[in-house]
Amino acid sequence: MKRIYLGLLALIILTSCNQTNAKKYDVVIYGGTSAGISAAIQVSRMGKSVVVIEPTNRLGGLTTGGLGQTDIGNKQAIGGIAREFYQNIRIYYNNPENWKWQKKEDYKDGGQTRTEKNEDAMWTFEPSAALSVFHAMIKDEKIDIIYNERLNRASGVAKKYNLIKSIKMESGKEFSGKMFIDATYEGDLMASAGISYTIGRESNSKYNETLNGVQTNSETISLNGEIVKTRSNNHNFQKRIDPYVIKGNPESGLLPHINAAGPGKEGDGDKKIQAYCFRMCLTDHPENRIPFKKPDNYNEKHYELLLRYYDAGFGGIPWINSQMPNRKTDTNNREAFSTDFIGQNHYYPEAGYAEREEIVRLHRDYQQGLMWTLAYHERIPEEIRKRVSVWGTCKDEFEREDGWQNQLYIREARRMVSSYVMTQKNCESIETVDDAVGLAAYGMDSHHMQRYVTKGGYVRNEGNIEVHGHPPYPISYRSIIPKKGECKNLAVPVCLSASHIAFGSIRMEPVFMVLGQSAATASVIAIEGKKGLQEIDYSNLKEQLLKDKQQLKNVDH
Repeated sequence: MKRIYLGLLALIILTSCNQTNAKKYDVVIYGGTSAGISAAIQVSRMGKSVVVIEPTNRLGGLTTGGLGQTDIGNKQAIGGIAREFYQNIRIYYNNPENWKWQKKEDYKDGGQTRTEKNEDAMWTFEPSAALSVFHAMIKDEKIDIIYNERLNRASGVAKKYNLIKSIKMESGKEFSGKMFIDATYEGDLMASAGISYTIGRESNSKYNETLNGVQTNSETISLNGEIVKTRSNNHNFQKRIDPYVIKGNPESGLLPHINAAGPGKEGDGDKKIQAYCFRMCLTDHPENRIPFKKPDNYNEKHYELLLRYYDAGFGGIPWINSQMPNRKTDTNNREAFSTDFIGQNHYYPEAGYAEREEIVRLHRDYQQGLMWTLAYHERIPEEIRKRVSVWGTCKDEFEREDGWQNQLYIREARRMVSSYVMTQKNCESIETVDDAVGLAAYGMDSHHMQRYVTKGGYVRNEGNIEVHGHPPYPISYRSIIPKKGECKNLAVPVCLSASHIAFGSIRMEPVFMVLGQSAATASVIAIEGKKGLQEIDYSNLKEQLLKDKQQLKNVDH
């Protein structure tokens, strides 16, 4: 009996110690993305304690990871802390000390989101500028930042009565809170908490859409009855390119990264997700440039389709090189064979950490090999090589010696399935919600999912959708919180509840910042009212959002 008593006493003491060791906050945010930072600032301003747990050593996600060409659509749709960020970017670049490699007057913004004269904000920036601005914005706030801590996805979420009590990291560190926000691109906290989610494309029939599922046609009928160009021909081969290792010989096998099974049936769903890439920050300044280097594991077959495309007469440079300040760029995918590593990310959302790191490495190796090929391979036209080889990665942007960032462009991963799913109907304003927590203003957009062989025996890409021209539309509060029976104290502003094609419109960094702030506002209101997120009075939430200058109604073009 004495041994049993001592054993129970030890267990009680151990349990007590574990509870004591868990740091307690009002709001625990997992993921220091732009959405996570925006949420943390809002919690701090509303007088509650908050911690941001970031799995890497760098805040800001894609906003500080190379995505300086801001995809917005209508700038007037962006309010609150998100607009503050872009206003602070302008203030940053009004300081002459921040123009090291270029004079301010020599910078010309040629991107799709130009900063017009007399604007109070600036929409293009270096990754380092974004990082500096974020750090300045959190400097005077009461926010704890924890770096290099990853969630124990197997058993790290402690739930009771549909409430998350605490989350534990792989290191054993534990954080308890009244409210939690999953601000990651992957939705790891959401998934580990047992929340319903999906991955991939729904069929068109799932939500009565026309732009979801497999998309091989260049035209389709929109929900409002119009014939729209889906631009499936964009970023696609405009010449007949042989897909086989030995040209004309199917028995020789397909070149790498081509789906032998074919694209699937038009409009059908699948588990494929749009391609990832690195949003490269390049420079042509000789003193700051790191020349493109041939990877040690370079495999020429990975670029044979590109080489054959040039052999067939293609004469362009397959990138969008948007100018950023200080003679730098935000370089993104364009054309049939580019920085998108098409079809090589489908396992990423559910993969373990080690597997994800390997996928990231393969993407970097692919992209490094692509840039070396364009700059130096003898089968690339000399004119193209000359134009590409003047560029390189930057010495002064990221921690890696090769100038490459660690943040991969996770365009899409898990998506929550809540009591309200944003769909194409919302994007086209056929259906409008009455519980807005922000506006989306970009067109319905998806990058390619796969590369396949046509019936004629040539290679083609599939999945690209670009349908623009619709006004900003409201995003439902219900789409950033789980179903009531699943969890009362978790908000999900990034991997929100949306169909694939609707997410393709919503998934922009300024919108994630907006939704992060709104998720934080709802969390604080729920704490103060001692209610679950599904139980708070939307009118109270709306009042606070408007007070904090969030935009909730459609704005003019």
